[in-house]
Formats: sequence, structure tokens, C-alpha cells
Amino acid sequence: MQPQKTTDKVQRARPNILFVITDQQRADHVGFAGNAAIATPNLDALAARGSVFDQCYVANPICMPNRASLITGRVPSAHGVIFNDRALPWTSNTFVRRLRSEGYRTALIGKSHFQHGASRNTVQPTKVSAARSDPFPKGWDTWEDPDRHTDAPLEMPEDFYGFERTELVLDHGGVASGHQLHWALAKGADREKITLGNSPHGPAASRSDAWWQIFKPDFPEELYSTSYITERTIDFIEASEQAGEPWFAWCSFPDPHHPLTPPGKWYERHAPENIELPSTFDDPLTDAPKFMHLIKSLKPNLDPTRFVNPFGPDEAQVRESIAATYGMIEMIDDGVGRIVAAIDRLGAKNDTIVIFTSDHGDMMGDHGLILKLLYHYDACIRVPLVIADPRSRAGRSQALVSSLDLAQTLLELCDVEAFDDMQGHSLVPLLENPNASVRDHVLIEDDFPMGRRGGPIPYQARTVIAEEGRFTRYSSGETQLFDLTADPTEMTDLSDAPGARDRKAQLVDRLATSLMEHSDMARWVPASEDPSRS
Repeated sequence: MQPQKTTDKVQRARPNILFVITDQQRADHVGFAGNAAIATPNLDALAARGSVFDQCYVANPICMPNRASLITGRVPSAHGVIFNDRALPWTSNTFVRRLRSEGYRTALIGKSHFQHGASRNTVQPTKVSAARSDPFPKGWDTWEDPDRHTDAPLEMPEDFYGFERTELVLDHGGVASGHQLHWALAKGADREKITLGNSPHGPAASRSDAWWQIFKPDFPEELYSTSYITERTIDFIEASEQAGEPWFAWCSFPDPHHPLTPPGKWYERHAPENIELPSTFDDPLTDAPKFMHLIKSLKPNLDPTRFVNPFGPDEAQVRESIAATYGMIEMIDDGVGRIVAAIDRLGAKNDTIVIFTSDHGDMMGDHGLILKLLYHYDACIRVPLVIADPRSRAGRSQALVSSLDLAQTLLELCDVEAFDDMQGHSLVPLLENPNASVRDHVLIEDDFPMGRRGGPIPYQARTVIAEEGRFTRYSSGETQLFDLTADPTEMTDLSDAPGARDRKAQLVDRLATSLMEHSDMARWVPASEDPSRS
């Protein structure tokens, strides 16, 4: 029996939080961003009653680094997860740990990616001894290892980065993994059909001839990851409401990250021939860094263990990718609608803050590129962000915002004290006044450790975005400079333009200052808690 709606509830002093996060969703792939081709009525409804931030940029355009930044409020070079090949240190403080310490019930449902279990192929062995030793108990960084979840549901630790309840989805596309795998098997799923789809010749109800990573899974949509996350999130909310305790739910969908696999009816939602190509698809990248030209010349990799490799797509691949992506997002929108309806049914709408965002974007044909890899174009570095707080008026802000800011914001909204060296800025002033601002620039880090071995791919990029525009510096020495006001599609690189010398100098100085401001100043143990001082 489902818990029934309560009436005449007094608004709680500390609100519940539903934190909805998707993976690899561009800022313009939602209806409330003005995209008329995609139907996201539930997300649009959230945006209509919440605060929309049109200029939200990531701290890093790669999954693990930015997810770790979201939960810690610190840049990757500070928290240590600079790439998908290393786990967030076990003892890292997070805003979720702070909420739990103040009495919140906390749950992570879906994709975590605070550890590199699903991205183990990025871990490269070194030929020399390590720079530091691992002080944590053996196996601390293996909770997301798919092999540990194969035979039975894995019992997760009592405190997983602050989450007391953790139910994982460990992969992308049309496969079931982690706790979702055993949930699906219990519902009668065929193990082969739900685990082997992510390969060029794996089981699929239909597979694209343009790119093997676009396919319709050979199992019902009821067994898909989006359905699992929706169902389990509602279960957690119902249990928390029944207990009468404030709750925080990290509702994390692995879609629309590739492989692009909308199940069931969602696969046919959009006809590729009706999809418009991006206006920048034919960009010759004349002044772009050399590595982009190399990647643009590549074809899709057929190795199923390396499905993250970017390439230069043709028109059919772009149209089919966008069509499938829209289907995945629309299924997520349906799931979000079901969760929000459950909150309303339980009488908790006026007590619950709903956040919607993503960890990074995808080129999806912009500038003739797809996926991500050191691309600091708008498509990869800007994400959707809505904060729907029933205590605040609806609004729309054009202020610069960073992924770093959400941790600080949520702690303030819940009246919970922040921890040492958090580097974001609370967005509460923008909830009160959308015309206000809390920062004059955003810093974006990006590291590719494998690039340090030589070869054509840079191993590092740093970007600053400010009123003067977007400036990016690569480890190769190459730069990009765009006037985002006059050139929002980033087609004219001003790096070497004589008339932009002052602008470039200002942004170079801003970048240098920002790098210093974001250097790690945190202590392992604050002096006030250091037993040696007692």
C-alpha cells in the first residue's frame, strides 16, 4: 500500500531536496531553453515555477571530475579527480555528508561515477613508483566495479560519500547493470538481452546502420535504467515521508550519454529526416587546435570497450544521434513527472526543492564534432540548471553560474554550515533577485593524462568565461578566444586578431588570477579539530 497524502502539513524548517541529474545533456536539449523539437513538459513545468540559469557552466566537461565537483563544491585540481581514471578520495567531505550529519535521510539512485568502476579502461599503469601511497582500506574504490555486482546485489557501505542508501546503475545505453541488473532479473528479464547490447553485434530490437551505438534495446522499457531510477527514487521518497524525516535524493539518470538507446516507444519518437543539422556543422575549424582536425577525420571505433572515442560524424550520424537523444531525454522527462507527482501526492510539494541539471554536454554535430574530448565549445561546457524552491519566486537569470555553486547553495537553503575551502558561490541571492550576480567569471578545468605520453592530443586545457568572452589555453600552447556576445556560435577565433589584443590580455590575466583563487587551500583536519593542539 502506498503512503497516502497528508493534509494541512506545516512547511518544514529544512526542506527536502530532489536533485535530478542527467549525463551528457546539452543546455539547449530541453523545451524551456527554446528547443521546439523536443517535448519536455515536466521539466518545462519545473522551470516555469523555479529559477532558470541560462549561463550555467561546468567546472570540468568530463563525467567523474564534474560530478565530484558538484558534490564537493571544489574544482578537480583541488578534490583530486581530474579525469575518469581515479576515484574521489574516500574521506572527501561532501555537501551530502553535511546534510546527513544534520538529520537528513540521503540516497543515491542511479549513476554515481564517483569511482572509476565503469571507466576502468581509462586507468593506465605507470612504469615508476607512485607519487603517494593509498591510505584507505583495500577495496575502498571498487564499489562501482561491475564485476562485484554480477552475481548478486552488492551491499553498499553505510556511508557512500554521505549517502546512507545507494542503488547503482553502472553502465550506459541498452544494458542493465549494478543493482538495476538484479531488479530487472527479478522482473523476469533475459540476462543476455539486458547485458550484451553495448557492442556492434549485441542483441538489439533495431540497430542503426549509420552508427552502431544507436539502437533500440531488445527488452521492454519497463526494465530500462530510467524506469528503475524513477521507481526506486519514488520508493525512497515514500519511505522518508512515512518516517517524517527530511530527505535528500540524488536521482541520477545515465542517459542521454551514448550509446543512444531509447527503449520501446521512445525509440520512434523522432524521425532523423526531420532533424535539422546544427548551424555550425560545416565549420572548417580553420583556426581550431590541431587535435580537433585529427579527431574530425576519425570514424566511429568498433571496439565495444572503447565506446567513448570521439570522431567526425557525417550528416546521417548527427541526425540519428539527435533523434535518439531526444527520445532518451523525453523518457527522462516522463520519469521526472512521475517523481514530482509522487511528491505532490504525498503532500510534500511545498516542502521540497527540486534541482535539475547535467554533468556536461555533447558536441552532437556542432562544429562537425560529436561526443567530448577537450572541447570547450558551448555545447560541452554549458548545461541546463533549474532550481525550483517553493519558498522563492520564479525567475530567469543570465548571471554566470558554475557547477561548483550548487553545493554551497543547497547547504545555505537547508541552513547547514559549509565546510572548509568550498570554492563555489551560493546562488541564493539569484533566487531572490534574478538580475543579481555572484561571480564575474567561471573557471573550467580539463585534463587528459594520457596526452602526457606524447602524441597529438593535448593533456590539459583551462578556460575562463567572463564578460569579455571565452578564452581557452591548451597545453600545446594553442588558444581560442571568442566574443560570446557578438559570436555566440563561436565561429570566429580572435586569438590572433590585432583588434582583440586588449581583450585577450584581460582574459589571460583573469585566467591566471582564477587559477590562483582555485588552488587547494584545504587542511585535512582544521586546526580547531586537531588533537595535537589540545
